[in-house]
Parts: sequence; structure tokens; C-alpha cells
Amino acid sequence: MRAPPPWDTTGPRVAVAGLNPHAGEGGLFGREEIEIITPAIKAAQAEGINASGPWPGDTVFMMARQGEFDIVVAQYHDHGLIPVKYMGLEKGVNITLGLPFVRNSPDHGTAFDIAGTGKADAASLLTAMSYASKLVSAQSRGKA
Repeated sequence: MRAPPPWDTTGPRVAVAGLNPHAGEGGLFGREEIEIITPAIKAAQAEGINASGPWPGDTVFMMARQGEFDIVVAQYHDHGLIPVKYMGLEKGVNITLGLPFVRNSPDHGTAFDIAGTGKADAASLLTAMSYASKLVSAQSRGKA
């Protein structure tokens, strides 16, 4: 998957997942895509954000993995993290966008069940720390 560095905000391709099955099927499976999500995408586009969607949640992550998108905005926590964890838990990082501060975390969670046993893999934590450092640096330069 082609992904820009997280500190590069010069125009990542943002896919917005729908909330309902098949992104609502034009209102047949829910109206959130029509009444809430599409207007939000249009507002983002008006601000110069390269956003598109809403895309069906069952295919948008596959499309991103194939290089069509740099970022996928999911509608809720598990909606986004299930495919991310499946595709690469060992280096997966959850980055929350749009906050006035940097917030990210390793995708594996706290792993309290294996803490202190020598079984934990620190790769995701180290990746999260690297991303956080780069994001903080970009914020201080006014680029994030």
C-alpha cells in the first residue's frame, strides 16, 4: 500500500467509509450517508481536502491496500480497526486526526495479559512513537 509519511499533509487521498451496508444504497439501508456523511465530505472538499466517498465499508480498506487511498476515515472504532489489525497488527498504529493535539496508539492495545512475561512485541509501540514524534514536529512547524 502506498502511504505518505504521516507528517505530509500536502494532499493525501482520503477515503470516507459509509456507515451502513453498501454505503446506504442510496438511502435503502439508512440515510446517514445522504444526510450527514456526504455533506461532511463536500465541506472537506471545499476546504481543499482530497476526500471522496462515502465508500462501502466492506471494500474501502481493500481499495486503500491496493494504493487507491492514503487514509481511510472510519465511522467508529471497530469499523476501522478490524481491517487494520488484520492487515498488520505488528506495526499497526491508530492515528486520530483532527484533534488539537497528537493522539495515536499501537493497534495491539496495552497487552496487560502478557506484560512482564517477555512475550510482547514492541514493534507497534515503536512505530506509534515514531509517528507521534513526526506529527509533533510537523505541528511545531505548522504543517499538520
